[in-house]
Amino acid sequence: MAKKDKITVQGAEILFFSQKKEDYISLTDMAKYKNAEIPAHVISHWLSTKYTVEFMGIWETLNNPDFNLTEFREVRNASGGSFTLSPKQWIERTNAIGIVSSAGKYGGTYAHKDIAFEFASWLSAEFKYLLIREFQRLKEEEQATIGWSAKRELAKINYHIHTSAISRNLVPKELSKEQINFIYASEADVLNMALFGTTAKEWRDQNPDLKGNMRDYATINELICLSNMENINAVLINDKVPQSERLRKLNAIAIQQMSVLQEVETQKILK
Repeated sequence: MAKKDKITVQGAEILFFSQKKEDYISLTDMAKYKNAEIPAHVISHWLSTKYTVEFMGIWETLNNPDFNLTEFREVRNASGGSFTLSPKQWIERTNAIGIVSSAGKYGGTYAHKDIAFEFASWLSAEFKYLLIREFQRLKEEEQATIGWSAKRELAKINYHIHTSAISRNLVPKELSKEQINFIYASEADVLNMALFGTTAKEWRDQNPDLKGNMRDYATINELICLSNMENINAVLINDKVPQSERLRKLNAIAIQQMSVLQEVETQKILK
């Protein structure tokens, strides 16, 4: 039998378990509300009534394709009065699935929640109300936990998608020797090439419908990196480092800094 959980109703612990996405609640624990010493007698008394047999028959007919209708009719005709029926007898005679019984320390009689709620009505209207309310509360908590886990897993998936996109698109590519050795007319284009891999003119030619320049469409991380690179480039110019060498260094710095900035951003997603 599946792992059992429990709810508490009017101080009584009631076990339940899920099987094939259906919940089964302990009638034995519920019956202790009426008779803590002999709960099996309470269940048998309820199960033997004509109304209960009719209800059980309807439930099994709708949910159990292997329900033995012939045996059910015999049980129904005999029900009421001094007739007695145990859960084991009901299961063996009709091949019922709405009620299950097991032996052992944590055994007992369990019923599908539809049937368990019906049993609760027979015990007490107040008991039924409190049972349903507590059961629904627990299920809502389970769904909230499942929802959180799903979001967590989705965040992990998005993290891998995001980091994959970073490696393909967001982290600058290493420039070729031809690009490094080309003489650029302005220092702005040196930085543009190091970070974006294109000059201002090339960007405008590729995006004729966009207003402004490529820096107007840069991300926050790119602007942070660009600001750092401007300071570094100023130091390199002061040290009389050739443009091609500065471009090579700046491109390497851009790749390293953007990788770090994007890693920080993706870590925020998982928090």
